[in-house]
Amino acid sequence: MVPTLLLAALLATPAAAATPATSSPTGSDSAAVSVAAPPVLGLLRPAPQRAAVYRPRHLLLQTGGGVGMLSVGGGLSFAHRHLDFDGLLGYVPARHAGTALTIASLKLKYAPWELPLGGSGLALTPLAVGVYGSYTFGVRNVGEDGQYPDDYYWWSRTMRVGPVLGSSLSYALPDAASGRARRLTAYYELATNDLYAISYYQNRRALSLRDIATLALGLKLEF
Repeated sequence: MVPTLLLAALLATPAAAATPATSSPTGSDSAAVSVAAPPVLGLLRPAPQRAAVYRPRHLLLQTGGGVGMLSVGGGLSFAHRHLDFDGLLGYVPARHAGTALTIASLKLKYAPWELPLGGSGLALTPLAVGVYGSYTFGVRNVGEDGQYPDDYYWWSRTMRVGPVLGSSLSYALPDAASGRARRLTAYYELATNDLYAISYYQNRRALSLRDIATLALGLKLEF
């Protein structure tokens, strides 16, 4: 009988880890009771802060380049700003193309070197090379029914791809509130496209490289 009572008493005793700890503040007879609670996994450890890799890092304003008289867009920068991936939306008024055109384009450009110009905050990128692709919304070369054979226009009227090369000059602006560096860049680009290149190859006596090149001028704001 006695062993049974002792066993029941031991089972009814709370664990030592859950026993409240009492402490008496100095100069007072009151007792403060505190219970130690184990940390809850995943609640006390803050989640790591990661930068949004795919958030646009710069804005673009451009004229020319075969992607619209005026184009606006933005892009991402990788590899310490040596590699840019940009998206642009351009517009050509009807008076310059027969019908109003909207042109969406993507561009990937790599700049291997950047040369700081003393302590002026200026930096020169002597060469940038890349490739672009565009899609044109709007009807071009409508013509009349039966005016041309069905296979006359063997190329796409809406999609173009081609190489790009250029240069730029950047100026360092005051850092953003987040501490991220900001810059304003003026750039130019020379480009061509698949249709122009094929036309040049087939008509080298009549066409020059200047005839198939397009010039773009633009501004890029990095933030």
